[in-house]
Amino acid sequence: MTPTGDHRLLPAPLHALASIEFGYGAEGDGIDFESYPEFLSAEETTAWFRAWTGNGEVTGDAFRVFGQDGTGGLTAAWLVRPAAPLTAQPVVHLGSEGEMGVVARDLPAFLWLLADGFGPSEAVDPRERARPAHRVPELAALAARFAPERRQSGKAVMDEATDEFPDFEDGILRLCA
Repeated sequence: MTPTGDHRLLPAPLHALASIEFGYGAEGDGIDFESYPEFLSAEETTAWFRAWTGNGEVTGDAFRVFGQDGTGGLTAAWLVRPAAPLTAQPVVHLGSEGEMGVVARDLPAFLWLLADGFGPSEAVDPRERARPAHRVPELAALAARFAPERRQSGKAVMDEATDEFPDFEDGILRLCA
């Protein structure tokens, strides 16, 4: 399931995202996310996924990890669409406490999720999903730059991802030891 193009090079939107510093306050306001300047290596991704699942037989080949939250939960492109470019792959989050989910159906949708004030860890937490959106101007500008035709609310992004990939969690749980 390798997407088309060089799947280890950070696409331009993620490269631009890595230059943005996310604020997350003591009161839990802001977006709990740090974008990496490059993907984790294949070896690091496999080591993480084996540790996360407790299964020494799995690989991380289906993921391109590009960020984390403050607890160490990781966010990745999930390479589930054969022959599709990396930017067309869904974005997933696997948290440090076992929380997980598909947070956006593709990278353009992920940019609009962030623009509406929701990070990956917030998107997999039912309590955070229920809170009001708050537009983040710098992230909205980034989303408008890279995905102007895909403008949508964070809630719509989360709902689409959940609707399109309802079995993600069950599939990951089947890999756990």
